[in-house]
Amino acid sequence: MSITILDGGMSRELMRRNAPFHQPEWSAAALYEGPHFVQAVHEDFIAHGAEVITTDSYAVVPFHIGDKRFQADGKMLADLAGRLAKSAVKNSGVSTTQIAGSLPPMFGSYRADLIQPNRFADIAQPLIDGLSPYVDLWLCETQSAIIEPVSIKPLLPKDNRPLWVSFTLTDDEPTAEPQLRSGETVKETVEKMVELGVQAILFNCCQPEVIGEALTVTQQTLKALNATNIQTGAYANAFAPQPKDATANDGLDEVRKDLDPQSYLTWARKWTEQGATIIGGCCGIGVEYIETLAKNLK
Repeated sequence: MSITILDGGMSRELMRRNAPFHQPEWSAAALYEGPHFVQAVHEDFIAHGAEVITTDSYAVVPFHIGDKRFQADGKMLADLAGRLAKSAVKNSGVSTTQIAGSLPPMFGSYRADLIQPNRFADIAQPLIDGLSPYVDLWLCETQSAIIEPVSIKPLLPKDNRPLWVSFTLTDDEPTAEPQLRSGETVKETVEKMVELGVQAILFNCCQPEVIGEALTVTQQTLKALNATNIQTGAYANAFAPQPKDATANDGLDEVRKDLDPQSYLTWARKWTEQGATIIGGCCGIGVEYIETLAKNLK
């Protein structure tokens, strides 16, 4: 089974380099104030084994930079994020590295309750238009509800570039079965993604402890639907559990001290045993984690 290695979390790597990084702009601050730091992080992830890097467009939404700045700068920042990723691939000399265009939660991480269905196009289209010249695939990530990728898919260019969708799971309390932060079950989510025609279903930005069961349900559902051509994957974060009323742009979450590269590798190995073929890291999972994954899973 061939494993594809994703990169890790951009934000904490920017912090480690003392790059511009503050709330509420989050990783978009570096696009404004120090874009060379973003390119350096991409290059570092590639050097440590990442085969897919993700554009630094996660925080290019009104939730982080405000409506006024988004209207003025949204497409420009997305274009910059794409160009920085493209330049990193060129500088690395690893021409096989793919670029995933990050399409984040349009209304804030973890908060399905803040979704405004009539505003998806207003926010997503500038991101898509800015990123499109540079990306090899689209990655809707940290999706809290089914409506998010369902609303984004019709806005994408009709050029058959792959669409990967990654969901964040409830991880602050036990649930009868794996579910998104919206309360929708993983089973019904996978059924809808098959109908949507995605190429990969992943889980990210939640604790590694809740991902395994979600992967099992995903594989069972794909098999039942005869859709085993769809890849699965995971890239967990290193945060403590996030509650339903999480305020993702109010402050910096503490990173767990019990989740070092070797313990993260243990989780990743379990995910591959459950059929996952795309493995990486989210918030708090840095270059040393990706290096450990690349050396041991490839």
